Amino acid sequence: MSFADSPHSSTDQYLRYLGIDPGLNRTGYALLERHADGPTLLEGGIIRTTPKESLQHRVHEAAAGIREVVEEFSPGVVAMEQIFSHGQNLKTALQLAHVRGAILVTLADVSISVVHYSPTQIKRLLTGSGRAPKEQIQHAVKAELKLAEIPEPNDVADASAVALCLYHSVRFAA
Repeated sequence: MSFADSPHSSTDQYLRYLGIDPGLNRTGYALLERHADGPTLLEGGIIRTTPKESLQHRVHEAAAGIREVVEEFSPGVVAMEQIFSHGQNLKTALQLAHVRGAILVTLADVSISVVHYSPTQIKRLLTGSGRAPKEQIQHAVKAELKLAEIPEPNDVADASAVALCLYHSVRFAA
């Protein structure tokens, strides 16, 4: 579904955007809401998986956690960071692919559209540079969301960055 086909029109008072930073150990999420004075962070957190469990169980834990967030907060659209790997960390990339796949199935089950952003796109959209360091991204998140502190842990800050990309993309598509 394209944004133009979304059930939310530009006349809606607000729209909720869920950003997801997937991971096997911790999946970060951040829920933003559109207001006249800009984006507001409603909720941010992490979904931890049980390290001693099987891959199958851990992937299920991450997906079930995202399902709970979606059911509680009803986002209109979701954005998720894409896998980034140059082959050095193939095992990590494959584990992340499993988590992303399970989350995608979960979101498809509840009919929520997903937009994917590469790490370079996220950096470019928030700072103007696709090579911005992590600290610059964190400070951009803090400033845009008018927060007193950078969201902790890093997974929440990263998910907030993904959600902000979606927030700005939907605004321009509307």
